[in-house]
Amino acid sequence: MTSTGPARPAPPAHVGVIGGGRMGAGIAQSFAQAGSTVTLVDDGEQAARLAVTRITESLRRAADRGLLTEPAEAVAARIAPAASTAGLPADTALVVEAVFEDAALKAAILADAEKAVGPETILATNTSSLSVTELAAVLKQPGRFLGLHFFNPVPASTLVELVKAPATAPATLDRALDFVHALGKQDVVVKDSPGFASSRLGVALGLEAIRMVEEDVAAPEAIDDAMTLGYKHPMGPLRLTDVVGLDVRLAIAEYLHATLGERFAPPRLLREKVARGELGRKSGKGFYTWQ
Repeated sequence: MTSTGPARPAPPAHVGVIGGGRMGAGIAQSFAQAGSTVTLVDDGEQAARLAVTRITESLRRAADRGLLTEPAEAVAARIAPAASTAGLPADTALVVEAVFEDAALKAAILADAEKAVGPETILATNTSSLSVTELAAVLKQPGRFLGLHFFNPVPASTLVELVKAPATAPATLDRALDFVHALGKQDVVVKDSPGFASSRLGVALGLEAIRMVEEDVAAPEAIDDAMTLGYKHPMGPLRLTDVVGLDVRLAIAEYLHATLGERFAPPRLLREKVARGELGRKSGKGFYTWQ
């Protein structure tokens, strides 16, 4: 008899996602596709409804490409908008905060979410670099909190970085691993440290690539080709910077510079491009021109 491997864990029955931007919408879509009921919280009812509309459009595109096992509308029907964290059901199994990388904003939202849900709910932040330990300090039950760093685009990405703070309970990590595996994604578990593993290494490579452009070592295309053709990276560091957003990369670099030292000092060229509004794909121009 041929073994089919371990069974995938069941998805959480109900998930809350706070933030309807690209990352939050992708997280909500992924859990809905896995079978979870999702409450999507955004800043007001209109913003939350628009986020659900964008997710529905994304699901329709996925269905057109044959990536769904059920109609797009059936998946979208499992996502309900909410105007605030007060709309999170008490029996929510997992809440993922996925708002802009602002520590004070994230802390305030997580504290509000903790008040809305039951004591068994796992709370998580989707930060790519901020201190999970410091965010945990605002919670009454920090043992149920950890970092769940998803990657863009979330539905297509295979990786989730799980970040343990000192207070994170082992049972919290175990349940979070089951939730990640229920999505069909692979895990990397790291302890809380500036930039974790992925952002720390990714930003280091990206910043050095930007310095090479600044110093006229080579054109962006040549630098990216060196990494995709020579090292088999799926995307070069400068194109990836455009996809992530130059403003996002600058914010992470500034945080790592403050916490880890001069090796993460943002290059002058990066600051200049952000000041000019050249933010990458979302603005139409970064190191490349985008349609």
